[in-house]
Amino acid sequence: MQATKETVQKRPHTALWIILCVVLLCAAGAALYFCRWAEKPLTLAEGYVAAGGLTADITDGEGAVLSQPVRGTKVTYVVEDEDKDHPGLVRLVLGEDNFGYLAREHLVTDPKDVVATKIIYVRTAVNLLDEAGAVPGRLVQKGEALTVTGWQDMDASGAVGRWQVEGGYIRAEYVTMDEPSAKAQYDQEVYQLHAERGDSWGGGDAAGLDYFPREKASFEGHPMPGEVKALYLNNESIAQAAEYVEVADSCGINAFVVDIMDGGAIAYPSEVMKQYSPSAYESAYNTLEVYQTGIKTLKNAGYYVIGRITAFNDPHLAEDHPECVIADQAGEPLQIGGMYWPSVYSRFVWQYKVELGLEAARLMGFDEIQFDYMRFPDGTWAFEEGTIDYRNENGESKAQAVQRFLMYACDRLHDAGVYVSADVFGECAEAYVTAYGQYWPAISNVVDAISAMPYPDHYGASGDWLPWEHPYETMYAFGQKAAQRQLETASPAAVRTWVQAYNAIREPYNTYGPEEVGAQIKALRDTGNTGGYLTWNGASPLGKYRALAPAFD
Repeated sequence: MQATKETVQKRPHTALWIILCVVLLCAAGAALYFCRWAEKPLTLAEGYVAAGGLTADITDGEGAVLSQPVRGTKVTYVVEDEDKDHPGLVRLVLGEDNFGYLAREHLVTDPKDVVATKIIYVRTAVNLLDEAGAVPGRLVQKGEALTVTGWQDMDASGAVGRWQVEGGYIRAEYVTMDEPSAKAQYDQEVYQLHAERGDSWGGGDAAGLDYFPREKASFEGHPMPGEVKALYLNNESIAQAAEYVEVADSCGINAFVVDIMDGGAIAYPSEVMKQYSPSAYESAYNTLEVYQTGIKTLKNAGYYVIGRITAFNDPHLAEDHPECVIADQAGEPLQIGGMYWPSVYSRFVWQYKVELGLEAARLMGFDEIQFDYMRFPDGTWAFEEGTIDYRNENGESKAQAVQRFLMYACDRLHDAGVYVSADVFGECAEAYVTAYGQYWPAISNVVDAISAMPYPDHYGASGDWLPWEHPYETMYAFGQKAAQRQLETASPAAVRTWVQAYNAIREPYNTYGPEEVGAQIKALRDTGNTGGYLTWNGASPLGKYRALAPAFD
């Protein structure tokens, strides 16, 4: 009986030993496991977030989104076999003992691969450009699909600035990521208004133009004045810049428009002209030093300075490159209105005139480049029936070519910190596309300032009513129409109008003094066109400007 009692008493100790052994074995296994991991730390590597859109999702182990880094963000990831619990995901190190997960297709090791977009769609018809962004190439059409081969200029949000595609480069603002949005119009109601105007005079269908809003330029250090009040100086007058400054200082003038090129009148020997149009280079009126000194005088006096270039009225270019000039059916340059006309369709001419503007801004410090003769010739009805060759290689309307030239000019000059303005006929304020390709809403939508030329003596008489005898009423009628056209575009330019600052050239040859010039300025302001005025007098006469000073408040 005693032995049996002792056996019973020992059994609890045996059970305890068994439990203890199990615990020790577990502890040893755990220790071995942790020692093993301690001996083999995580293998880490660096990569980059890639995405077809701007961002990608980082999630926790349950799929909840922790963050959305932009593409191009550098990340640290764990190099390991795919986790069966998280298939298709890569483990990212977010902090000490803190991990997240990124889809494997959103991780790349080469920063050039962070943009996963393969196809983009053209929203606005433009020419592809070369890598330097200067030479226009193939015209791509609205809705066209482009295959992406590269990208440039990504910003902090992950947005690409410029796409490389098969055949060249295109700015990001002209494309979308899907076909429906590329083919859509910005505002169907506004678009319909333009579409109903059609093509009344052969200048193009208003429906074929672009009305998507464009952000107007604003450059730190040289803002465009809210109301520009400018004297015009031709290429001969710049040598007397100091005397013109005296006139401006005596009144409200705050800017000057100075010729760089006025048809065949060349202000200085430009290296760009030497390359594109040697006969223009050889015809320069001033030396480079004289011209630079004159512009510097205006700038140092605190004035906003605009450089004027006649874009498509250029006898020198017609001489040097007749292949770019509007021609007859035999290919010979055609004289229209006593002039030869480089075609607005010619991308060579585009490049030349914009390169000239860029050079002048760089060498002289122009705040703005203004393009005049930014149109096809008027009065071509005598040639329209199969006897004129406009050099239209892309099948564009006149109005499309005009708008697309200005888009090209604005893109390049804005990149250089230079404002862009365009001169248009007073007729352009009417509700139709003109025969020479100017359409106010389409032009105003693109440039920073639009400058019409509604000179009273350019309007026809109506019976005994002579518009040049009524400068206020004539300009007021124009101003009302211009104000209405401004409402028909999403991003209208400043309305800065040329006023007649010369005596009327039609009987009874009215003298235009401070009262007549001031009346035009008042009419512009009274109709809400407060972007300013420019004084047109081709001779730039100091005496006349002094006499008109009281009008320039």
